Amino acid sequence: MGKLLHQIIFYEDRNFGGRYYECMSDCADLHSMFQRCRSIRVESGMFMIYDRPGYTGNQYFMKRGGYADYMGKAGMNNCVRSCRMIPSHSSTFRIRLYEHFDMGGEMMELTSDCPNLLDRFRISNFNSCNVMEGHWLMYDHTNFRGRHYYLRPGVYRSFSDWNGTNSKMGSIRRLMDL
Repeated sequence: MGKLLHQIIFYEDRNFGGRYYECMSDCADLHSMFQRCRSIRVESGMFMIYDRPGYTGNQYFMKRGGYADYMGKAGMNNCVRSCRMIPSHSSTFRIRLYEHFDMGGEMMELTSDCPNLLDRFRISNFNSCNVMEGHWLMYDHTNFRGRHYYLRPGVYRSFSDWNGTNSKMGSIRRLMDL
């Protein structure tokens, strides 16, 4: 049997203790699997976890490694309610960012990471985008800091489509195979 491509383990207690639940794919509602989560181990692959069911609410990027007290530090109040597996991707990346809703206004295209959108494009408010190839993380602040938003291939007609709370973005990076 080959190695699993994606695996994340949610533990009820800090330091990988207590009951646990293993997940190897998307799960829109984890509430029935466990009541609380205080530590996480990503055995392989990459995941986004969300504090609400249906891939909504605050989201956190998880790559391979152990997070012994991640929930306390992230301020999620021990709530992990859904998770989404980020498919492996290492070929071409392309995203178009638009100034206005519904792909209107000025358009900027990226094929690589951008640590400072304002410096690069002289604009930091993006109200819609089209992810043409690859998977991306968009950040509120420059240098890949602050709240982040997972963008998979598709059309996002408004920043609310990627769960953003406003249109001001500071940086964006590709999610490549780790």
